[in-house]
Amino acid sequence: MIKGLADELIRIIKKIKGAPLIDEKTLREVIRDIQRALLKADVSVDLVLKITENIKARVLTAEVPPGFTKRDVLLKVVYDELVSLLGGEKIPQITIPRGTSYTIMLVGLQGSGKTTSAAKLAWFYKNRGYKTALVCADTYRPAAYIQLKQLVEKYDIPVWFEKDKSAVQIAYDGVKHFKSEKYNIIIIDTAGRHKEEEGLLKEMEVMFKKIRPDEVMFVIDATIGKQAGKQAAAFQKRVPISSIFLTKLDGSAKGGGALAAIVATGAIIKFIGTGEKIEEIEVFNPPRFINRLLGLGDLEALIERFKKHEELMKLQERILKTGKLTLYDMKIQLKSLRKMGSLGKLLSLIPGGTQLPLAAAEVNDEKIKKWIAILD
Repeated sequence: MIKGLADELIRIIKKIKGAPLIDEKTLREVIRDIQRALLKADVSVDLVLKITENIKARVLTAEVPPGFTKRDVLLKVVYDELVSLLGGEKIPQITIPRGTSYTIMLVGLQGSGKTTSAAKLAWFYKNRGYKTALVCADTYRPAAYIQLKQLVEKYDIPVWFEKDKSAVQIAYDGVKHFKSEKYNIIIIDTAGRHKEEEGLLKEMEVMFKKIRPDEVMFVIDATIGKQAGKQAAAFQKRVPISSIFLTKLDGSAKGGGALAAIVATGAIIKFIGTGEKIEEIEVFNPPRFINRLLGLGDLEALIERFKKHEELMKLQERILKTGKLTLYDMKIQLKSLRKMGSLGKLLSLIPGGTQLPLAAAEVNDEKIKKWIAILD
């Protein structure tokens, strides 16, 4: 995730740990390295200067507590400032009251990944026990409804769409229908639009006023870097954006810039997309995110992902009881491993996992698929 920035930050952390003395010269070098890393990740110059000035001021004026060293203080300050850059310690609220119908309207640019994000959100909440439904209100892209339906078909999530009706009417009818059916969460996928397209922006405003969604979620592509902040601010002027879903973070060198720029607007990043699979969605947690960027790992996230696969856990329990592992058991475990994402991603969640030999991470999805085929 944001591989280039992660590599740079890990190198900086190693440099701090390996420095014989943390003096002003070392501090200047560390600050210069951090500035370069953040600028490469497309973080704006103003934000880079702000964070590095904060690091310098805090380290130079800090009193070293008993039992700690200047090195410890520097590491802590760097960590704190990076977390602050991405929104601080506050974790977004994702729990929605049961027994109500909660409507989420997705808006954003063309090609930002709204349709996939809509499907991911529906899966995410259904996986947590909510009754979820989707409304396809994108009448400009002919394949939008088909794509959305295909993405969620196997998860038994209904999709509402009507031919020969306006996007606003489709959204209104769909929300009305699913509310009557007592669905907990109704997600509206809308057409992509640019901040200069007045007609489409007007349609978005009309839809918002007619539906009155509980939440407007702005979906934006991490690859546009610091421009994400300007786009979020432009949309905010037309409809009240409640939250942000940042997509394509797994393959973007500019993801850090996008994150920082959005946070600077005051918007709340609620979800991030970490891959193409529908299951590759995470609640954005700045401390956890920085832990992973710095190579510190995150066992909590790893355990959370393992818990989602009850089949694997039950299988392991049976194996422990019987002391036997069959080829069928191995196939089930490999299938469960595929559901959890690439081995490289799993390794990034384990402390020190990012430093393991590349060969370990190269056990990719295609190889696992071949092994499953052989076992079949």
